[in-house]
Amino acid sequence: MGIFDFRRQEGSSKRKISPNTTSMENLPAALGSKESGISYKSADFDLLESQILSGDWDKCIDTVNKIKDVKDDTRSSVLFLVFKQCFLEYLNRGDDSLALAVLQKQVPNLQMSKETVHKLAYNILALKKERDLGKLDEDIVCEMRKRLVMELEKQLPPPIVLPERRLEHLVETSVTAQIDSCMHHNSPDAVSLYEDHCCGRDQIPTETVQILTDHSNEVWFVQFSNNGEYLASSSSDCTAIIWKLMDNDKLTMKHTLRSHQNPVSFVAWSPDDTKLLTCGNMEVLKLWDVETGTCKHTFGDHGFTVSSFAWFPDSKRIVCGSSDPEKGICMWDCDGNEMKAWRGMRMPKVLDLAVTSDGENLISVLSDKEIWILNLRTNDEKKILEEHSITSLSVSVDSKFFIVNLNSQEIHLRDVAGKWEKPLKYTGHKQNKYVIRSCFGGLNSMFIASGSENTQVYIWNRRSSTPIEVLSGHSMTVNSVSWNPKRPQMLASASDDHTIRIWGPNANH
Repeated sequence: MGIFDFRRQEGSSKRKISPNTTSMENLPAALGSKESGISYKSADFDLLESQILSGDWDKCIDTVNKIKDVKDDTRSSVLFLVFKQCFLEYLNRGDDSLALAVLQKQVPNLQMSKETVHKLAYNILALKKERDLGKLDEDIVCEMRKRLVMELEKQLPPPIVLPERRLEHLVETSVTAQIDSCMHHNSPDAVSLYEDHCCGRDQIPTETVQILTDHSNEVWFVQFSNNGEYLASSSSDCTAIIWKLMDNDKLTMKHTLRSHQNPVSFVAWSPDDTKLLTCGNMEVLKLWDVETGTCKHTFGDHGFTVSSFAWFPDSKRIVCGSSDPEKGICMWDCDGNEMKAWRGMRMPKVLDLAVTSDGENLISVLSDKEIWILNLRTNDEKKILEEHSITSLSVSVDSKFFIVNLNSQEIHLRDVAGKWEKPLKYTGHKQNKYVIRSCFGGLNSMFIASGSENTQVYIWNRRSSTPIEVLSGHSMTVNSVSWNPKRPQMLASASDDHTIRIWGPNANH
């Protein structure tokens, strides 16, 4: 067995070290060299360390000056630290003249600023005063020498001394590389170097575990709540349904929301999951209380036809886009009071929009091929043009990325900051005529799922352009998918076959 058991916990910076061992940064040099074959310190540094610990300052200074491949400013910094310790010890034993001689003859050669030299002289006077009050005992001097050695380890570059925590960094890099190469990695369990890491298909939702059949017509949209405890669905039967996730991981109906006169296009949970917005197709927007299932407010009843909407992080404001270019985009509070609006000749019809979870950016799909990113804090704008029509938009939980579905049968992944020159592209699904919606999901949102016109659900690892899983079960077009944000192995899909399928891992795999 190795000297340590290094494990990485997904989503955490914590490390697990097996009992009866020391942490990596405190491993003795002999043990580290024995296990890794890498010398912790060079021969020059070993000599320097022994001279410092014995207080042989003349030889110590000579050794520093002879070390090769060290920049002049680094060498000066190292010598300055040595001189400081040297001064203190000369003063401590009463050799004031030696301390002054070093200050006058040695320090000027380091090409330090006058301010630095004056500060050192001030410290000497302060130390002298302290010395007059009582000498430092040998244990304190010894401890100060050890601290000087540790400080020089940080100052001197490799290969004279390995950087602090270098072994831990190399081990973590190895673990990260194994995780990155695992296309099905979807578990928060610790990863160990004792064995090669490879997740199986049982980490991914691939099997139907429940079918919800309460809608009487095509199901157009599904979305899990932010806390993962509810699912909302909307249908062309003019209703939306709130489902409650029970302790046995089965969903049961909580409320059927009936008020729209037209098919319900989609829904959106407030960030605090106490409210739900529903949108009738080319109709009004309604706000519902999740606990009671009652309608609290109706938006857009004054000629504002809502085409898309999203919540702000405070759960008190919403932003709505209209398919009418004259209406543009409006920000409302939950009582329907307009707080801000983006209108004018530069604002064509809005097809879809989203607000990043940090509240920094408003991302909109304008006309059918243009993506508009507005920084709400700085008012900086970015525009992206796609070659093909965009049907939907989805933003990652960490606010760093977004995906758009195109009717060219591609999904494009882009960074919100706009640093990428080109998007990452995902293919394999079928989309020509209908609005198909995709989503991020799984552990750390490392997967993308999408519906398809060929009745199947497709899953990609974000690092691969081809699907890692294709799920069969629906009998008609799959319009929308939603990954449970708190249960990385639970996925929901909505279809024209009037059903919602809940997918989970294959327990028998």
